[in-house]
Amino acid sequence: MTTALEPYQAGVFDLTHKLTVEKHGHTALITINHPPANTWDRESLIGLRQIIEHLDQDGDVYALVITGQGERFFSAGADLNQFADGDRLRARELAKRFGEAFEKLRDFRGVSIAAINGYALGGGLECALACDLRIAERQAQLGLPEAAVGLLPCAGGTQALTWLVGEGWAKRMMLCGERLNAETALRIGLIEQIVEPGEARGHALLLASRVAQQSPVAVRKIKPLIDGVRARGPNTFAAAEREAFLELFEYDDTREGIAAFLAKRDPVWRNR
Repeated sequence: MTTALEPYQAGVFDLTHKLTVEKHGHTALITINHPPANTWDRESLIGLRQIIEHLDQDGDVYALVITGQGERFFSAGADLNQFADGDRLRARELAKRFGEAFEKLRDFRGVSIAAINGYALGGGLECALACDLRIAERQAQLGLPEAAVGLLPCAGGTQALTWLVGEGWAKRMMLCGERLNAETALRIGLIEQIVEPGEARGHALLLASRVAQQSPVAVRKIKPLIDGVRARGPNTFAAAEREAFLELFEYDDTREGIAAFLAKRDPVWRNR
């Protein structure tokens, strides 16, 4: 598989060295670069939100992959030094920053993939949960251990984890502090794929490259319909699904996709 990367054009979001952005075809690769454990702080959370806002406006980016720098950590979550003094105002702001960053990631208009290359704990796992898909290396460990230090997940973890794995496993992880290996995470639906150490990024980029073969407009229509089931149940979106199908016929890409299939050629997406 190819993993050739090129620097991504810097934008107004370029305010922190704790996140790096590169480009691989139509995929943006975001790397959490905050050693030793790739923890999140105010600066990196603001940076992530701004990066996603920028990517949402870039018509040439169809997917994103997020991973951790190094061989041990995807992300160990929040830097607890930020909460050590018990300041409620600071805690309130950081909770807001976590929510804004990961909700922006969750609502990214394209497909997002977490390449979990090691420990994904607390806010690190919440970041992965905000993505559409998760690929984990065999040595990965996943958990939401906030209750062990008197805290709780504040960036969607209680909701997203329960939706993915069910109430029982969510309670085991959050109330009992159970940490999962990759095999268990795959079995219960927390991740979609296990790969060997060092291979998560490459496999995630390969999967993301397949998104470019789909109509970007169709992807943008399908994703919110799938996500909407969490809030409203499977039957309530039936009418919206049909309406979105009809709306696709207003786009050039839909006509191109059908014409290319009938002509037995690859489509040329124009993202309109």
